[in-house]
Amino acid sequence: MSIVPHTQNSVIHNVEKTKTRKWKASAIFVGVTKYTLILVLSASFLLPMFWMASSALKTPEQVFKIPPVWFPNPARWINYLEAWQVSNFTLYLFNTIFRYCLPVVIGTIISNTLVAYSFARLRWPGRDIVFWICLITLMIPSQVTMVPMFIVFKNLGWINSYKPLVVPAFFANAYWIFMLRQFFRTIPEELSDSGRIDGANELQILWYIILPLVKPALAVVGLFTFMGAWNDYMGPLIYINHSELYPISMGLASFSSTLNQVGIKGLAYPYLMAVSTMVTIPIIVIFFFTQRTFIEGITFTGMKG
Repeated sequence: MSIVPHTQNSVIHNVEKTKTRKWKASAIFVGVTKYTLILVLSASFLLPMFWMASSALKTPEQVFKIPPVWFPNPARWINYLEAWQVSNFTLYLFNTIFRYCLPVVIGTIISNTLVAYSFARLRWPGRDIVFWICLITLMIPSQVTMVPMFIVFKNLGWINSYKPLVVPAFFANAYWIFMLRQFFRTIPEELSDSGRIDGANELQILWYIILPLVKPALAVVGLFTFMGAWNDYMGPLIYINHSELYPISMGLASFSSTLNQVGIKGLAYPYLMAVSTMVTIPIIVIFFFTQRTFIEGITFTGMKG
């Protein structure tokens, strides 16, 4: 009589062990497949950047060699310095950072924070109607407003300056308003009420209570705005005609013609890749040092929005 239960327990135990082994094998297979796919996709994204960086080190003989030269030997590191000196890239870099990127980032963060806070925490007549009108502007393509805005800025005498690119940043953007508003609405009202009880006005509440809690969201706004201004080509192309005002994007676009003017042919491709690498590095470095805040901000805005 005691043999049957023992046999049944053994069978059940063997079945459970088999299921456990299958589950572990399945988990291992899924894990290996997942990480293999990640490695393949990462390699596909990194390959163009590696080709750009390696091409910047090539000699004229290695540029169009078949099969392609992936690891230049000898590596011509002087290409970076010579390419940077061919055109006035130091001035272009100054224009990009101090005349365009930083003012746009400052204006975007200040204006969108104030407007989003007003929509989220202040009560005033017609607030929701104005907010929906603001959201409707997201459906208007930028190509539709391109010509009217050019005419306005031309009548203001702002052509060949950074005013048409910087000033609009101080009047907020519907997308960032929506994102920050949704983030502000997740902060408990009790925190603001406690500030009001202590006699703080709305600006003080925003500065001392709300902003420290929304740093990840502001980091996302600032980083995306900086990268958008750094890579912007259409805006400067429309409003800037003088070469001494070029940002880095237009300087890079006109680099090929500059090389032709100075008579550089054999090293034109390595020079172009060298400058392209130097233009790409700052964005990679910024993301590398701020990726934790960047990812945290995207996660929070996605969860709380």
